[in-house]
Amino acid sequence: MTKDKPWLFRTYAGHSTAAASNALYRGNLAKGQTGLSVAFDLPTQTGYDSDHELSAGEVGKVGVPVAHLGDMRTLFDQIPLEQMNTSMTINATAPWLLALYIAVAEEQGADVSQLQGTVQNDIIKEYLSRGTYICPPQPSLRMITDVAAYTREHLPKWNPMNVCSYHLQEAGATPEQELAFALATATAVLDDLKGKVAPEDFPAMVGRISFFVNAGIRFVTEMCKMRAFTDLWDEICRDRYGVEDERYRRFRYGVQVNSLGLTEQQPENNVYRILIEMLAVTLSKKARARAVQLPAWNEALGLPRPWDQQWSLRMQQIMAFETDLLEYDDLFDGNPAVEHKVAELKDGARAELSTIDSMGGAVGAIDYMKSRLVESNAERIAGIEGGETTVIGVNRYETGEPSPLTSGPDAIMVADKDAEADQIARLTAWRASRNEDAVRAALEGLRRAAREGTNIMPPSIAAAKAGATTGEWGDMVRAAFGQYRGPTGVSAAPSNRVQNLDDIRARVDMVSTRLGQRLKFMMGKPGLDGHSNGAEQIAARARDCGMAISYEGIRLTPAEIVARVDEERPHVLGLSILSGSHVPLVTEILRLMQQSGHREIPIVVGGIIPDVDAQTLLAAGVARVYTPKDFRMNTIMTDIVTLADPDRIAAE
Repeated sequence: MTKDKPWLFRTYAGHSTAAASNALYRGNLAKGQTGLSVAFDLPTQTGYDSDHELSAGEVGKVGVPVAHLGDMRTLFDQIPLEQMNTSMTINATAPWLLALYIAVAEEQGADVSQLQGTVQNDIIKEYLSRGTYICPPQPSLRMITDVAAYTREHLPKWNPMNVCSYHLQEAGATPEQELAFALATATAVLDDLKGKVAPEDFPAMVGRISFFVNAGIRFVTEMCKMRAFTDLWDEICRDRYGVEDERYRRFRYGVQVNSLGLTEQQPENNVYRILIEMLAVTLSKKARARAVQLPAWNEALGLPRPWDQQWSLRMQQIMAFETDLLEYDDLFDGNPAVEHKVAELKDGARAELSTIDSMGGAVGAIDYMKSRLVESNAERIAGIEGGETTVIGVNRYETGEPSPLTSGPDAIMVADKDAEADQIARLTAWRASRNEDAVRAALEGLRRAAREGTNIMPPSIAAAKAGATTGEWGDMVRAAFGQYRGPTGVSAAPSNRVQNLDDIRARVDMVSTRLGQRLKFMMGKPGLDGHSNGAEQIAARARDCGMAISYEGIRLTPAEIVARVDEERPHVLGLSILSGSHVPLVTEILRLMQQSGHREIPIVVGGIIPDVDAQTLLAAGVARVYTPKDFRMNTIMTDIVTLADPDRIAAE
């Protein structure tokens, strides 16, 4: 039997600067990685330059900053793009980053028609789970299909849209919700794309829509989910769009396995979790991933080192090259247990799809889908807290030996503290060296295209070549289409999960009586971090405990948060930051709180916060610091009530 080719081996990477990330990419390629997966920092993802007020503390933290053509050149220096398969995890600014990529490829002398890769370009999941959106849904959908229409003509090997259900699962989606919400997103895009390509070209464009999924620890269910995805997508392509060629109905997907389940406690166990989760997307030939990227075992602790990423890459290579997996046909065809589970998942997904269709499709159902995710995530967390869901080392078998892998000063990679200043200095030099008349003319062309409805890609490429910056492109888009604040999914009404909260609710009532008003808790998300799942769950649990809550969602400046404190006068302020920018952002909020006369309001902070940073925050005046190991939310609620208690304050 002919042995199958292995999937693409990728590692999701990028940090500090374009030069540092380029060195990481070339090192990983030398180790046998066969494709690139680029992580961009939050300013780049949300269309801001590195020196913008909102970018402070965020530059180079969760990915690489790319502010202009010079950064993109450096990022791919000595990497021939015509020979590379590059995945760029970019959504709101996808047209801009693809424009920069095309411009660099042309500078390298590449045949642009031969470029292979993917821009994620899925904005709906940003409203639901990740938060790096810019514009309202309709103009965002228009830019997605502009990219698709442009690639049809100029980049025939490029995947113009990668429907991303990965973050849906991270936000709490059940397998049925992940299936339905992702497929609804794909149909929303294809329905819009129909008007931008000729009917004879449409089936091939359907065939170029790809997916990026998540695989959790329940690997049998996850494997069945992938088989359900394959069947449902074939059904939609055939019945909804009339695609007759089976090649164009294939479900093509890449995967990163679940990062949500990686634990700070006993982190060495994460290696086994990652391996087991990889089985779900590699064992079944019928539904095998086209590309796999695995997180590092220590990502719940901080930024992984090159060695940590190498360990995850070797896991893939051992599976592909040492085992006999690729020598066999599908191992699960005809298995009654698998067929039953796949049918069950498909029925559940179809029911969700019917509900979404009744609301006008994915765009009309954004509020509904967001609220469903928040509720599902709350149920997931409650299962872990209550012990119904076992997590080894967290709520069962918690006693263990100290890990030698996490000891020593170099156990976790620390982002270069000088990277932000270096990036800003190079950005300033770039602006000083360019032809301002050419930049203004190119940006005017971009503004005109946005206003008139012509394809956004040609003027974006012209602006890239002229020397425009990411922030200037983003400003044009914001001016043309407006900004958008997505739903939080946190309703004002308590949920039905209050049966185990009687003691805390009684304490909230008691402290509220002492305060002379209902205990008020404010949740804030400063900076550009759009990972809102934790903030939503804390706000929802505080609501269920009987507190008055205030939560406006993501992406607020420190000044905006303190202005809200001025207006609403909460008894406790909570801050959630998962991007690594907790020290500068919280320090600035503390300064503004003291300046505004709110020194007495206790502040609690949550995020992926190393111990040394936690001590820094506590010394600066933060009352409590919570990290992923603090998963028992009722303990956090009890702390909040204690901090708000006027008797405690009087005693101190």
